[in-house]
Amino acid sequence: MADIHSYDFKGKRALIRVDFNVPLDKETLTITDDTRIRAALPTIKHILSTGGSVVLMSHLGRPKEGPEDKFSLKHIVKHTAELLQKEVKFANDCIGAEAFEMSANLQAGEVLLLENLRFYKQETAGTESFAESLAKHGDVYVNDAFGTAHRAHASTAIIAKYFPNDKMFGYLLEAEIKSVDKVLNSDEKPLTAIVGGAKVSSKITIIERLLDKVDNLIVGGGMAFTFVKAQGGEVGGSLVEDDYLDVARKILTEAKAKGVNVYIPKDAVIADAFSNEANRKTVPSDQIPTGWMGLDTGAETSKDCAEILKNSKLILWNGPMGVFEMDNFQQGTKDVANAIVEATAKNGAFSLIGGGDSVAAINKFNLADKVSYVSTGGGAMLEYLEGIELPGIKAINE
Repeated sequence: MADIHSYDFKGKRALIRVDFNVPLDKETLTITDDTRIRAALPTIKHILSTGGSVVLMSHLGRPKEGPEDKFSLKHIVKHTAELLQKEVKFANDCIGAEAFEMSANLQAGEVLLLENLRFYKQETAGTESFAESLAKHGDVYVNDAFGTAHRAHASTAIIAKYFPNDKMFGYLLEAEIKSVDKVLNSDEKPLTAIVGGAKVSSKITIIERLLDKVDNLIVGGGMAFTFVKAQGGEVGGSLVEDDYLDVARKILTEAKAKGVNVYIPKDAVIADAFSNEANRKTVPSDQIPTGWMGLDTGAETSKDCAEILKNSKLILWNGPMGVFEMDNFQQGTKDVANAIVEATAKNGAFSLIGGGDSVAAINKFNLADKVSYVSTGGGAMLEYLEGIELPGIKAINE
């Protein structure tokens, strides 16, 4: 593999796999969050400033049957051009005569965006011939899409073989790998992981892997109630996975044997309905009455979490503490976010935020620039944490 820092891009077309899968407003089809486009700018600008031209390829959404207007990347051309402060040409197809002609005639310093890769089923199927066609757009291949690195798609994993000596990671993907590696492989202690979200079932592999790494594991979100019930607590109508009670008990036993401090919320903000307008009160998390459900963590829990985080050197946050989308049940998640920010600023902790909902939360509270690193890839980061070799990364490393 080549290295973006030392590679000579002069006179070359760099074919960059970016993750421009950004949310669009349903009515106006304008971008509602451009984080992913901004994240790719350093790679694009570096190549343009060192004499190369750039061909961008991405997917958008999940089109079912071929081209659909609402999934067209043409909707993001104007905004991308504004961010780059230069014209972005657009090809109405990602393969085909017109697209190939446009990329063949690119001059140094020019940018071309190809139409949505997923308008072809061959992209997600990882079809060799489709990857070979895409490869004609560039002299060098750069993968800068961490969000799709866990998919063995044509543009992420298969295409790399057509650039045996001219393939590399972009700045974003490189930074993503480094930040997760830092949390997983650093000798700095203590390492605290906050794992939240609705279900234990979706986080088991991560929790089991983290037990060998972490000093503290804070469990939050709906999944905490499975642990509370597993220990004999009363959880009322809270979300519980009854078929995972034994798994929860096993995790607690393993953690104890490995000297890991598992923190389960002491108190819960409960509601008599799943609604922002519901009646609410705070009770011990193992004494929730029938007809009530836990939707957030209480002040005691926030205080305990802040204490644990204050003394941590490495922090990984994946999953919210409660239903933070509802303003009356966002406080626990907000408190944890603020505690992470404080640990980062005052104690020099390295804080990594990853997994869709944690990222949404840190953005909602406008704290993204106050933590060490916010991962752009939810599923990819989780699989990487689980120790799975990601196809998009493997393809570059081979």
